[in-house]
Amino acid sequence: MDLADNIETIEAGYEFLLAYAAQGRPAGAETGPGPHARPTIQGMAEAMAAISAVLANSENAFEQVIAEDCHKASAALGGFLLAQEKIGSEIVDNLNASIHLRAVLTNLFLYSEAIEPTSEENTRSMSYDATQPKGGS
Repeated sequence: MDLADNIETIEAGYEFLLAYAAQGRPAGAETGPGPHARPTIQGMAEAMAAISAVLANSENAFEQVIAEDCHKASAALGGFLLAQEKIGSEIVDNLNASIHLRAVLTNLFLYSEAIEPTSEENTRSMSYDATQPKGGS
């Protein structure tokens, strides 16, 4: 998987976990009809480990921050949460609120938009002139 694929895995996984947490599933063995949180959490932890490995030795300070944040968040995901016998909506909701996971997501949103903008907005230069009245040019 390349960097963009790992970023997508984390972003899509977070969206899944938000929906999972909202379902109010009790903590229990993951049996029966899915989807279940564990495979998503595993994929996110692996993607964070891969991103951390790729960016850890970067000369770019922001890429180093992303690597460090991925390392911290993957400790919660892979090191702690996956070690739990039962995973329910409440623990997933607490994970979603984790500052470490949110830092990774925010950094990845910023980073991925900077390296590959999602839309071709206007090609004309957009500027704001504080000396002009609102609506003026």
